[in-house]
Amino acid sequence: MGVFIGLLLGLGGVLIWRSFTRSDPRDPRPGRRSVSDRVQETLNVAGIESVSPNQLFGACFGIGGFVFVLLLLISRVWVISLVFGVMAAMMPMALVRLRARQRRAELRELWPDVVDNLASSVRAGLALPEALAAIGHRGPDELRRPFQRFADDYRATGRFSDCLDRLKAHLADPVGDRIIESLRIAREVGGSDLGRLLRTLSQFLREDARTRSELEARQSWTVNGARLAVAAPWIVLLFMSFNRDIVQAYNSPGGVAVIVVGGVVCVVAYRLMVRLGRLPEEQRVLR
Repeated sequence: MGVFIGLLLGLGGVLIWRSFTRSDPRDPRPGRRSVSDRVQETLNVAGIESVSPNQLFGACFGIGGFVFVLLLLISRVWVISLVFGVMAAMMPMALVRLRARQRRAELRELWPDVVDNLASSVRAGLALPEALAAIGHRGPDELRRPFQRFADDYRATGRFSDCLDRLKAHLADPVGDRIIESLRIAREVGGSDLGRLLRTLSQFLREDARTRSELEARQSWTVNGARLAVAAPWIVLLFMSFNRDIVQAYNSPGGVAVIVVGGVVCVVAYRLMVRLGRLPEEQRVLR
């Protein structure tokens, strides 16, 4: 009976969450995107091309259900099993977001070199499609694949604007959006200031990356300490769950209340810590 109640609670929570996050496909506002679109963008930022949003959702539910059943068999306490099942279900998404943040930090260091290569190509008189295709051969290794794909698309279709749109979707980066839109405007209306614009952008990106690296190095100890403080009581509870006699007290209404209140406090404290310590991130306004 406890397993059935736990599954119903989990299913109800998922349905409520989906009702608030899913957008109407008839909604004309471009800012409203479905959960699948946002997850796909996160996968693109993380550089994970072989996993679809549905596969990621399936991994989340599968891992969460497995951990829930396993801990329920070990501890016989459904509330503890449900809590750790939810945590386990969030792990694949958390790992993808962590990889996305790491890759965005890596790209932040690489974009100035890409901009310099583009400026050199433009100064040498190369056409814009050729300058972009050249990044796939002589640019940074982490960014070669999207630009090689652009070169293949352009050779196959010859539609510069459509190929730029696909390149933006693969990069999923605000700096890449600015560069691509600058090249699109230069292609459509012409102008002699593109080289100067690219050189100025390269200098700005290097200064921004240097400042951000200093700030992240200074705050890393504080952020990691706060994360450890939030995780410590749940690690202790996980070890306690292997002794059924100790955790049987959590089968009572008072024990459930302790778990629920503790979870809410930890979630609120962690979200406040993340929001207060978050550095400003550039948004994709040229999506």
